[in-house]
Amino acid sequence: MYISGLFYYPIKSCAGCALNAAELTPRGIKNDRCLQIVNSNGDFLTQRELPRMALIQPKLQDDYWLTLSAPAMPDIRVPLGESDKRRMVRVWSDLVLATEQDANASKWLSAFLQAEVQLVRISDGHIRPCDPRYARHATDQTGFADGYPILLTNSASLDDLNARLQAKGEALVEMERFRPNVVVSGASAFAEDQWHTLYVGELVLEIVKPCARCVITTTDPKTAERGKEPLRTLSEFRNWSGKVIFGQNVCHQGGGALRVGQTLTYS
Repeated sequence: MYISGLFYYPIKSCAGCALNAAELTPRGIKNDRCLQIVNSNGDFLTQRELPRMALIQPKLQDDYWLTLSAPAMPDIRVPLGESDKRRMVRVWSDLVLATEQDANASKWLSAFLQAEVQLVRISDGHIRPCDPRYARHATDQTGFADGYPILLTNSASLDDLNARLQAKGEALVEMERFRPNVVVSGASAFAEDQWHTLYVGELVLEIVKPCARCVITTTDPKTAERGKEPLRTLSEFRNWSGKVIFGQNVCHQGGGALRVGQTLTYS
């Protein structure tokens, strides 16, 4: 079993970036979901409300510059960083200390999304703990991700899902819809349900809970059009505590890096 894909998402719910190697920080992959789009009340916004977020391509340069691209929009490059413009924003039930980013980025995003929004960055010193009902350590934390620092998926599980979709005459779906950080290959379909801990060199990846899936998985990442699959098919055979699941939420112990091609073992 090995790592076949690594991804991070600079802005929560916007398009991701593929990596050959990923540095791990206490919040997960470096710069993963370090930025978030919020409304005037500071509430987080995602593709659930604004499917067009899928079409926004963010790229980070040297951690301090952000370029935004989207269909029919001019690219914009803006600086990132800390400032005295701080505010509390919300991710689900959590309040997170954030820094308002360049006003030009917020204007660009508002124009494309056709809604008044603001781009914020999680403050450097802020700690957002993971849900203690599932996290194994009080020190487990995340950034603007829904709840945990790493999302892991299994390529064989996607193959199984696509076989079911094909049998129904439905279009196949890409892993991109599930927005993973780490994709593994070489395991059987849904073997991840049985894993407790993964070992990658000296890194320890702890499986904490299955990932509940939502309408975002039905949004085509290339067009932002929304359908009913794959959520409808997943609901027929992937249920946990009344929720449709695909992939596993992961916390990690130790720093270092992950690389495509690395071998994983599990217990």
